Amino acid sequence: MRDALKVFFRFLPNYKRYLVFNVIFNVLAALFGIFSFVTLIPILKIILRMSAPATEYMAVHFLPIDGLKTAVMNNLYKYIGDLMIKYEPTNVLMYVGIFGITMVFFKTAFTFSATFCVAKIRNHVVKDMRNKLYNKVLSLPMGYFTEQRKGDILSRMTGDVQEIEYSVGSPIDIIFKDPITILFSLLVMVFMSFKLTLFVFIMFPIAAAIIGYVGKALRKKSYKAQTKMGEILSTIEETLGGLRIVKGFNAEKKMAVKQDKQNERYRQIMDSVLIRNYLASPLSEFLGTFVIISVMWYGGSLILADKPILDAAEFIVYLVLFYSIINPAKNFSTAYYRVQKGLAALDRVDQVLNTESNILIKEKTTNIDGFRESIEYKGVWFKYQEDYVVQDININIKKGQTIALVGQSGSGKSTLADLLPRFYDATRGSVLIDGIDVRDMEPGQLRRLMGIVNQEPILFNDTIYNNITFGVDSATREQVEYAAHIANAHNFILETENGYDTIIGDRGSRLSGGQRQRISIARAVLTNNPIMILDEATSSLDTESEKLVQEAINNLLKDRTSIVIAHRLSTVRNADIIYVIRDGKIIEQGSFEQLLQSKGEFKKLHDNQFQ
Repeated sequence: MRDALKVFFRFLPNYKRYLVFNVIFNVLAALFGIFSFVTLIPILKIILRMSAPATEYMAVHFLPIDGLKTAVMNNLYKYIGDLMIKYEPTNVLMYVGIFGITMVFFKTAFTFSATFCVAKIRNHVVKDMRNKLYNKVLSLPMGYFTEQRKGDILSRMTGDVQEIEYSVGSPIDIIFKDPITILFSLLVMVFMSFKLTLFVFIMFPIAAAIIGYVGKALRKKSYKAQTKMGEILSTIEETLGGLRIVKGFNAEKKMAVKQDKQNERYRQIMDSVLIRNYLASPLSEFLGTFVIISVMWYGGSLILADKPILDAAEFIVYLVLFYSIINPAKNFSTAYYRVQKGLAALDRVDQVLNTESNILIKEKTTNIDGFRESIEYKGVWFKYQEDYVVQDININIKKGQTIALVGQSGSGKSTLADLLPRFYDATRGSVLIDGIDVRDMEPGQLRRLMGIVNQEPILFNDTIYNNITFGVDSATREQVEYAAHIANAHNFILETENGYDTIIGDRGSRLSGGQRQRISIARAVLTNNPIMILDEATSSLDTESEKLVQEAINNLLKDRTSIVIAHRLSTVRNADIIYVIRDGKIIEQGSFEQLLQSKGEFKKLHDNQFQ
């Protein structure tokens, strides 16, 4: 339970007022509940004719404790006795009944108020947890997502947070309410009989130890189950993303077998989890019954002793009080099982929340308000793990220049471009903009200087208009249409069902590849950034689409500083300087014509494409 409270107290500062009111309401509910029980003692004694009413009131002194108990009981007997003299016994019972109903009314009213406060805490805290996890995912560097399965990340953001809400959020009212009820009941029980309550204190830890042992085993199994669910979601995500390949290679059976094995392992783990989870209620009931019978045996021995500590009426009320803490104790133990299951999900969520970004943001960053002179790669080395994929790169790009990076797949071209917007940081050396190291800049400010067009257009299941204005808050309709004109997209947009308000489907599935790419170029045009990065923007297109997209790219690059990554060498003919990359190193550089005349690596690449 301590871990569960830690979870909520991390997010609690904004909602402390609800917690304060919850504690107050629970205390009042416990007091009204206990007071209605205690008044039963003199009533039972008089009705059962175990003793006569007291003859006079006694002064109440808090010490010693036995004197306090005697004075309180005597005064209750006196008050009830006076009522029975003044009214008929049946009328007294009616008044006592009305009094009991009033006490229960206030108890339930305060209990509801306390639960309402906890509901506010629970919902706000879970909302904050979701937001924090989502914002953390947004802030993590690109390298994190190359090492993690997308399905596992989705599992943590959905299933694990849902499990936390159910397993930690739901029992939180029990965590705040039941301990107060148990505490006040135990205080009254100590007041009534210290020896009998001491016996209860001996019995409860035994039951708690058994419950705790099973709960720890449940947490371990739950962690394994949630990890396995992440693997299942990863397989589903890969299947949906590559369904054309799965069907094209007749691999349906292979994928079905893989998924069946994962599901079977998940079933085995969940069998173990559910057995332990379902064990909570019967185990709590058995242990509660065991403790009650033990208390009845020991309490009976105290009544039947030569000098009884309790009489029968007091013992009946003591048992009522004791039974009143059995349900809270059972709820507490059941909540403990559920919390252990939720803490396994919390461990997985915390792994994301506690992930340190390797893109370090300095406390004092250099403010930049534009791009003026040049971009420089100065002795840049970079590695993902052990081997360097970029080695001793030196490039100087003047404002207004277009440079191209060409070479075989895996040579390090895209990685080199990714160092500029700080998707990764150079391992050695530095990347400079106007002489300022990009590591001294705040990433958000840095990336506002750049527009990016990828090989695979990244579009969202939204309207064409909202996809073009993505990242631009104040664009007008005229500006959006102008950007679409520049990107050769305006005409086909008007031909769609609802024009700029047409929903394009998941990842733009309702558009062709060339149309998706022109939408992404229009988005880059609208940002009007001085630096452009184009990563093989035409490599996956047919000839006609490539021509339209290339015209859009030429329009985009006018008066901008650009880094173009290309496999199709025809698209870099107009670049000011072409750098040929192999194994992370620059092996050639020059204009298109110069590289052809040098008859080196570029010439080989050119001949392979055009012959």
